[in-house]
Amino acid sequence: MADLLLEQRGTTPIQTVGQNWVTNFVKRHPLLSSRFSRRCNYERTKCEDPKIISEWFTLVQKTIAQYGIDNDDIYNFDETGFAMGLIATAKINTRAEYYGRRSLLQPGNRE
Repeated sequence: MADLLLEQRGTTPIQTVGQNWVTNFVKRHPLLSSRFSRRCNYERTKCEDPKIISEWFTLVQKTIAQYGIDNDDIYNFDETGFAMGLIATAKINTRAEYYGRRSLLQPGNRE
């Protein structure tokens, strides 16, 4: 985008941004910050709604009470399988008020 804006200025020869342009741009704008992202599955992100999570835990508690399930009889199994098409960790620029790693969404394709 920055190269396109420079090209539209109509200078001869056409200028392009330098190798450290992004780093210098972030330094000039204190509201921006560089962070490392973490990958996050799109389907999983949709389920991070606190209302949905709360409803699920309420349902689990009711089921435990209804059937008299003992805590020692509760197990957790992870059956996620092999993830295809993973997004790699990347350095991104975001608003400075965000702390920690930002999420990049990836499709939920698993085999």
